[in-house]
Amino acid sequence: MAIDEAVLRARIEGLAPNTLRLYRWSPSAVSVGRFQKVESEVQVENCQKLGVDVVRRITGGGTVYHDAEREVTYSVVATKKDLGTEDITVIYGKIYSGLAEAARILGVSADFSRGDARNCPNLTVKGRKISGSAQAHRKGVVLQHGTLLVDVDLEAMFTLLRVPWARTCLEVADVARNKITSMRKELDRSVSTDEVAETLAQGFEKALDIKLTNGELTPHEHAMAESLCRQKYATAQWNLNGTSSQNP
Repeated sequence: MAIDEAVLRARIEGLAPNTLRLYRWSPSAVSVGRFQKVESEVQVENCQKLGVDVVRRITGGGTVYHDAEREVTYSVVATKKDLGTEDITVIYGKIYSGLAEAARILGVSADFSRGDARNCPNLTVKGRKISGSAQAHRKGVVLQHGTLLVDVDLEAMFTLLRVPWARTCLEVADVARNKITSMRKELDRSVSTDEVAETLAQGFEKALDIKLTNGELTPHEHAMAESLCRQKYATAQWNLNGTSSQNP
């Protein structure tokens, strides 16, 4: 999360280009939205027992379980001028077109869902969510990051996420099977995170009519990410309470 914010800040300063970043979480983690209460959303003790990190994003949206082996996370940092719109939902739609194209290349037909008052826009397959995302907006630049589920372990997910109405994780997992899907489930075959990541890059290139260039963090971005990690994202003050001297 520190890297995503560092890239956002660098783009605002004109020190980085529009950027697509693809990554996985190690170890697995739960990320909470900018304004959420950890105690209401996360089974913190279970996370600690299982070695799962808990981190707060600068983006809105809901709580997400990031499985180290079963998802690919993407982040897009770009100016709204280059995206050609100030409209938040239109931006979601443009970026999701890259994910939908990647799914199509792999053999899955996915649809953009505009979301509602309680849910950010997302990507669905036959009405079941396969990708969720959230945004942050700063000085004409947008950060949108989200996940694409390669596979999903619902029992593990709901051992870590708190659902007030559920008596057991198995109960909520049963309900979630009708609401959440994955690339492996839809393709009915094994698909690796590397294959999905490579296809995501192709999908973004085709859908947005761009040419991606492989790159690394600049020394400026790297130093900023290290500072943000140390002073913000590694602190209980930020992750549990949502306050930090490093807020943008």
